[in-house]
Amino acid sequence: MEAVQTLIQPQSYFKRLNWSDWLYAILLVLGSGFAFARYGAYMDLYEKGILVGACTALIGLGWFWKPVRLLLAVGFGVSLFAIWLYGGVAGNESKVFFLKYLISSQSAIMWMSALFYLATGSYWIGLFSRSDFAARLGSELTWSAVAMGLIGMLVRWYESYLISPDVGHIPISNLYEVFVLFAMITALLYLYYEGHYATRQMGAFVLPVISAAIGFLLWYTFDRQAYEIQPLVPALQSWWMKIHVPANFIGYGSFSLAAMIGVAYLCAQRGILATRLPSLDVLEDVMYKAIMIGFAFFTIATILGAMWAAEAWGGYWSWDPKETWALIVWLNYAAWLHLRLVKGLRGPILAWWSVVGLLVTLFAFLGVNMFLSGLHSYGQL
Repeated sequence: MEAVQTLIQPQSYFKRLNWSDWLYAILLVLGSGFAFARYGAYMDLYEKGILVGACTALIGLGWFWKPVRLLLAVGFGVSLFAIWLYGGVAGNESKVFFLKYLISSQSAIMWMSALFYLATGSYWIGLFSRSDFAARLGSELTWSAVAMGLIGMLVRWYESYLISPDVGHIPISNLYEVFVLFAMITALLYLYYEGHYATRQMGAFVLPVISAAIGFLLWYTFDRQAYEIQPLVPALQSWWMKIHVPANFIGYGSFSLAAMIGVAYLCAQRGILATRLPSLDVLEDVMYKAIMIGFAFFTIATILGAMWAAEAWGGYWSWDPKETWALIVWLNYAAWLHLRLVKGLRGPILAWWSVVGLLVTLFAFLGVNMFLSGLHSYGQL
C-alpha cells in the first residue's frame, strides 16, 4: 500500500527526502560516473544500460530502506581498499596480511560463512533464552556476514580481471558464486522483514537455510576447489547473465525465506515456541509478501531467460530440464497465490505448501544440475 501511495503521489514523496538522501544519491551517481569514465570504453550499449539501471535501483533501495546505505558504504569502501592493496602488494607484508587473511575474495567469503554460522547460533540462543542481547547480536552478525559477502563478490570481480581481461566477469557464473549470492539475498530479505516488523525471533528459523547453503558452499570450496576463478563458457558470455541471474536468485531467496517462515508458522500453530515467536498473522503476512516478491522476480527472470535463450540457441523455449523445472516452480507459486488471493485460503495449508515448495525450488536450483543434463549442463556439479 505504501508503494502504491508513493507512485500516486511522487511529488510528496520527493518532498520528504532530506539532505542525507540526496547526498547518498549524489555519491552513487558520482561512483557510477567514475565507473563509466574508466570502463565505458569496454562496455556495450546494454552494459551501459545495466550500469544506469543498477545505480537507479540502488538509489531507490537506499531511499526506501536506509540501513542498506551503511552496507553499501562498507562494501564499496573496503572493496576499493582491497583493489588499492592489489596495486602494490609486492614486498609489502602488511598488504599481504590484509589480503591473505581478511579481504581477498576467498578470505572475505570464508569470514562471511563463519559469521552466518555465528548469527544462526545467536538467534537460537536469543529465541530459547528470550535474550534481547543474543537476538540483537544475531542481527548484527547477519549484517556483517552480508557485508563480507558483498566485499568478497566485488573483490572477486576485480581478481578475475587480474588473471586476464578476457577472463574477467561478474561473479555470478557458477554454483560457488551463486551460492554466495543466494546467502546474501536471503539474508537481506530477512533483515528487511526483521526491521519492518520489529522482531528478531524469525531469524532462528530463516538463518538455518542460509547456514545449509553455506555448508554446501564450504564442501564445494574444499572438495572441488570451486573458489578458483575460471573463464566463462561461451553460453555465459552475454550481458543477459548480469540481469537474469540476480533476478532468479531474488526469487530463490524469497521462496526459501517463505518456506522457513512457514516452518515457524506451523510450529507456533501447534504451540511450539508460540510464546516466543511473532503472532500467526505476522508470520503469515511475511510468508505471503516473500512469495509475492519471489514470484514477481522469478517471473521476470524466466522471461529474461527465454529472451537470452532466443539469442544464444535460436529459440525462446526448448523444454530443457532447467527450463521445465523453472516452469514447475513458477506454476507452484502461481497456484499458491491464486488460492490465497482469489479463493481466500489462509492458515496451515499454505504454510505446508510453502515448505513443500522449497523442495521443488531446491530441485530446480540444485537437483537439475546434479541429476539431469541439457543445455544448462555447464552448471553441473
